[in-house]
Amino acid sequence: MNAAEQRRAVSKLLVVRASGHAGDQQRRYPRWELSNEELQRHLENGVGGVILLGGTATELQQRCRTLRSWSGGENLLLCADVEEGVGQRFEGATWLVPPMALGRLQANDPAKAMLLAERYGRCTADQARRCGLNWVLAPVCDVNSNPDNPVINVRAWGQVPEAAGALAEAFQRGLQAGGVLGCAKHFPGHGDTAQDSHLELPVLRHSRERLEQIELRPFRRLIAAGVESVMTGHLVIPVLDQERPATLSPNVLNNLLRKSLDFQGLIVTDALVMEAITGLVGPGEAAVQAFEAGADLILMPADADEAIDALCSALASGRIPSQRLEQSLQRRRDALQRCIGDQNRTEGISTQDAVETINSVETNDEHRFALELVSATLEVQGPSPIQAAPNGGVTLIRVDGALASPFLRPEAPAIGWPARRGFRPIICHELGISPWHDPPQEDDPLALDRLGEGPVLLQLFLRGNPFRAGRDRDDPWPAAIRQLLRLNRLAALVVYGCPYRWESLRALLPGTIPAAYSPGQMTEAQQMLMGRLLGDEHTLELGNEFTD
Repeated sequence: MNAAEQRRAVSKLLVVRASGHAGDQQRRYPRWELSNEELQRHLENGVGGVILLGGTATELQQRCRTLRSWSGGENLLLCADVEEGVGQRFEGATWLVPPMALGRLQANDPAKAMLLAERYGRCTADQARRCGLNWVLAPVCDVNSNPDNPVINVRAWGQVPEAAGALAEAFQRGLQAGGVLGCAKHFPGHGDTAQDSHLELPVLRHSRERLEQIELRPFRRLIAAGVESVMTGHLVIPVLDQERPATLSPNVLNNLLRKSLDFQGLIVTDALVMEAITGLVGPGEAAVQAFEAGADLILMPADADEAIDALCSALASGRIPSQRLEQSLQRRRDALQRCIGDQNRTEGISTQDAVETINSVETNDEHRFALELVSATLEVQGPSPIQAAPNGGVTLIRVDGALASPFLRPEAPAIGWPARRGFRPIICHELGISPWHDPPQEDDPLALDRLGEGPVLLQLFLRGNPFRAGRDRDDPWPAAIRQLLRLNRLAALVVYGCPYRWESLRALLPGTIPAAYSPGQMTEAQQMLMGRLLGDEHTLELGNEFTD
């Protein structure tokens, strides 16, 4: 092929980031999301993939049509990080409880957990396909063996390899049945790190024997199950490569993943804009080293033009043999053929249903499934309902970060339902209202004069979140709970999200204090939990509509 043809072929291997919104001014992260002008130029020039974030599900449907039109009829890989259902990223679709919720359920009811995991995958696939996506960047195959993991945490399907692998495989079966591509991540395993690779380069100092026993087992299982792609992890594992992170390491991608584990599908990098990579090499060299190492697809290069230029130069100089390019292109063609063939199937989907989903991405059955997951994973202890606070009380709500939480709008059940019982809401986060004494006090950390009088309903929205580098662990909630108990002011404890925080805090409570936990943080989880805890007449039950 000539130079122009080669450049277009190289471009097919890039997956660039775009907003699900139509307008440039609506981009949530303009640093990473290309403008429409840039995006259209790249697609017209052959860029073969787009990862989307933001907007509603119906906006996403139109956005995917637009992207396909800009590509001139070329088959695109259109994907999203929808590990918790399409509604996690796109409003109007179904947002499901985090995968680890089923990992907890699996310990007590393995058969039920497996069935729910497969339905979880099918729900995700069906809605992704209706929205125009053909590739789901899930399941997470990391074994979250480190409770202090700030980036994987509840995204994992379990804390032990057997559960994580079995549930991830069930999820993948659901994706395959729904006709979209899956992606096992983050190879060779990001579950035992205490660092966030969005911010720094983690190092995992395990032996090869340990890797075989823990980290690699879910990946082996997913490869045997036919997962179409594997995403690399930005972490150094010295026993495999002393210097390079897995994403840039031939020992990890070619020798281990391709040869030892016999994976023949697509290898895709994790986002190359992450600081674990940008702190080492520039955009062009990162793309070349990843491709050299064995990656087929380059996800979110820091500069798409520079990545294409560098790859073309490496091919022209012989640094990368031309057959490597053709191998990756063939794997891409094979993957696209699989999902196109699946999308052309019509069993179980009538023409009328297909038309209706243009206006309504979520079906009634899928909404009921989301409620079923919330109900199956909800945990309540102690007496309930809790007593009202007619003379005034406070519900102290802790959320991650300063940005608006999509699950905690002014009408959210976590705010509105306790307010009807006399609990005035106070929402705190690290850059806003602080509930702590300044300077900190070890035994009595809460500055109760900022909260006012009366009982305190404590609600903690906490989970492992990328970009926060584990800062949530610094909050002295155990001491705060002991302080409230000593003063007889703790009305109840609620934890949404992280099971590790729930387990450590619930252990501090006497049997007389009500407490509840939901892995999910979305509106449906709040409704069901508040209904159980408050004995509210609007308690959400499966199969019933809710109006507040």
